[in-house]
Amino acid sequence: MNAKKLSIFFGILAVLIVALVVLNNLKPDTVYGKPKSDLYPATQALLDDPNYNNIIVPDELEKKLSNKESFFVYYFASDCPHCKLTTPQLKPLADELGINLHQFNLREFENYFGLMNIEATPTLVYYKDGVESARMKGGLKEASTTDGYTLEDFKTFFNTHKPEGND
Repeated sequence: MNAKKLSIFFGILAVLIVALVVLNNLKPDTVYGKPKSDLYPATQALLDDPNYNNIIVPDELEKKLSNKESFFVYYFASDCPHCKLTTPQLKPLADELGINLHQFNLREFENYFGLMNIEATPTLVYYKDGVESARMKGGLKEASTTDGYTLEDFKTFFNTHKPEGND
């Protein structure tokens, strides 16, 4: 290539790189697939929380189900007080056990309460081959009630379905 053609080539390449950078920055929030300003305030507050770093959105969930995968989903609502108590203990437990715990925020996708038959948050569901196989409805047992589970209960649930639910 002569110098003029080389100069044109690099000029076009530079324009394409700039265009890609601009388009990438115009993309909606990469966690929930929508602009941060469209998220519920309680969800916005969780965006930098390391306990909520494995978010799954409806398209990804539907794909895993249609592909007949085996996996865990922790259904929560960003404004749920029981979730706020449970998640900071459950997420580290899942990490410690090597569990890929997908987290689905029902506050952002409320129609999934009905679609997935979720009566309360948090709810932990295990899907085997794309079909619900087991669920734990409720969070950690709080001191003032008899409802809920212990961390040992959650550990048993994970271990019962591991390693098949580790997608």
